[in-house]
Amino acid sequence: MKITEHIKASKGRSLFSFEILPPLKGHNIQGIFDGIDPLMDFKPPFVDVTYHREEYVYIEREKGLLEKRVVRKRPGTVGICAAIQNKYKVDAVPHILCGGFSKEDTENFLIDLDFLGIQNVMALRGDAVKSELYFTPEADGHRYAGELVKQVAGMNEGKFLDEALENGHCTDFCIGVAGYPEKHMEAPSLERDIQNLKAKQEAGAEYIVTQMFFDNERFFQFEQKCRENGITIPIIPGLKPISIKRHLSLIPHRFHVDLPDELIREVEKCGSNKEVQEVGIEWCVQQSKELVAAGVPVLHYYSMGKSKNIKRIAAQVF
Repeated sequence: MKITEHIKASKGRSLFSFEILPPLKGHNIQGIFDGIDPLMDFKPPFVDVTYHREEYVYIEREKGLLEKRVVRKRPGTVGICAAIQNKYKVDAVPHILCGGFSKEDTENFLIDLDFLGIQNVMALRGDAVKSELYFTPEADGHRYAGELVKQVAGMNEGKFLDEALENGHCTDFCIGVAGYPEKHMEAPSLERDIQNLKAKQEAGAEYIVTQMFFDNERFFQFEQKCRENGITIPIIPGLKPISIKRHLSLIPHRFHVDLPDELIREVEKCGSNKEVQEVGIEWCVQQSKELVAAGVPVLHYYSMGKSKNIKRIAAQVF
């Protein structure tokens, strides 16, 4: 079932969903199931599964030569999605990236998803690898998420890279994209970022999931600007509870979002990460309740593979 169909069927009730990480290489899927099991009580209609592209490491060899080696730390998104749908009978939403994929790689990835009956995808550009200052696409890949959306939408119309292919099977993916209430870090302004977001809608995107934020007013302002600029598709807020004191510096640095002064002060008062966890849960509960009262279609939680905090929040909201 498509995300947009789930939203329509909810008849205005805010739904619960969350995002998981594939396990590190060498770990098995039971760790994924252990994180999902406690959250199934809240009847999520879908679960997002991130995709982590390859990274490069340089190994020093004789005479100072460096060997470039590709490393994949979190494989398995397609298999995990299939396992989730089979075990839990909920929709799995794989993330697909521009980074590390040629157009042919993307087409083959989407064909595999279609074979498995997966109807939803989250189309993202992805981040630059650690060895790059700026994002660099593959030689025959996409530079922007909007281009990726166009390829997925084209396959929904039966358009494949091999133009000689006749009577090709039409896929039927519901395409999600990312939105940034505080703008994407590379966008020159929020207004330009929203114009780019509208272009994704015009390319075929059917819903938006936002980057995490900690001030609901940022989300409401973003949502209003989107509507004023002709973006009509559902906008799903993404939330994450702070759980350790180090998040005060880590989250702004890694995700390029601001933390409210009031939240910072409350975390700084804490004498232990256990106390920080309580502050983070309470803050996220209040955010969630206000967003539900405002009628958001879904609350989407970034679990980062840990479900304990999310379960406590959901128990007070859903």
